[in-house]
Amino acid sequence: MILLFLSIIIFNLVALKFHKIPVKSRIVSIWTFTIAFQVLFDLIIEFKFQGYWYFDKGIEVLGFLAHTVLIPPVNVLLLSFYPYNKNLFKQAFYIIGCTVGMIIYESISILPEPWGFFHLGWWNVWYDLLVAPILILILVGYYKWICKLETV
Repeated sequence: MILLFLSIIIFNLVALKFHKIPVKSRIVSIWTFTIAFQVLFDLIIEFKFQGYWYFDKGIEVLGFLAHTVLIPPVNVLLLSFYPYNKNLFKQAFYIIGCTVGMIIYESISILPEPWGFFHLGWWNVWYDLLVAPILILILVGYYKWICKLETV
């Protein structure tokens, strides 16, 4: 639980201070997309198949915090520093770096309470090696799409 509250404070402050997204409506869009996409993904993996859960199995207030104010600022930062106009190698390197960061964070978050808040069922941290890059590419694709919509 300590990690969750510290992470929410740090990630939100850093995202607020250092984001490079020029239009506030894009930040709102990223935030909304992140919540919707995470809830959809977690609805399947967390609630339907019990692959993992936050704090306790089922829906609870503290788990709601993880869904709504933990991941969105991370995605704002991820998109802020993504190498859009760089070659494919640099983009792949960035995605690999983000994936490694996610695996490290998830490994820390499964520590016993009061530090940790995340629990694994059948899900394995190493599944993130395959899943996280796909989720990042979906997020980047969504961001490019909303940027393109603004120019139409």
